[in-house]
Amino acid sequence: MKKISSILVIFVLIFKTSFASETYSSDPKMFVEELVNDAISKLSDIDLREEEKVLFIEKIALENVDITALGLYTLGDLRKTTEKENLNRYQKSFEKYFLKSLTSRLTDYSSNKFEVISSDKKNSNYTIVKSKIAPSDNQPEIKIDWRIYTKNPEKPLIRDLIVEGLSLARTQKEEFASILNSNNNDINILINKLEDFLKN
Repeated sequence: MKKISSILVIFVLIFKTSFASETYSSDPKMFVEELVNDAISKLSDIDLREEEKVLFIEKIALENVDITALGLYTLGDLRKTTEKENLNRYQKSFEKYFLKSLTSRLTDYSSNKFEVISSDKKNSNYTIVKSKIAPSDNQPEIKIDWRIYTKNPEKPLIRDLIVEGLSLARTQKEEFASILNSNNNDINILINKLEDFLKN
């Protein structure tokens, strides 16, 4: 379960830390740029306590990341044959797992320069936004591609991050597939693993 934590922490960079819901641009490139610039500003605020930042990040993740779609994708083909009750249990556990993984450590990149480089509209549903985080004394340059879902053109959602060529969604799917393959595709075992992670 910890394999993906180094990618998940990148999400910490993107979320605006504000109690009020904010509307970001419907243009995918501007959407990413506004999110990150807000985050850099707020996460550098020394008056915000750690607990506040965790709550803020969770709230904005729920509003701007398509966690439901991410959970279904990471379950793989098993999502097609799983009973609705078990699928709902999995989705609830996955959401909690995702949020805890996201907020398990808050790495301070607030002093790093973030830059949106370009955007590539693949079709009416998806745009890839390319960006980078400038290197610092203890961090190399980080290249991040954002997979933005735009089926609702007024409300872009983050579906995936590709950090230095490594897909968050695909990595998580492979990890879950390994658990399922080792346990006769029993979704209850996977749910138990997620719940065990939440207890730690």
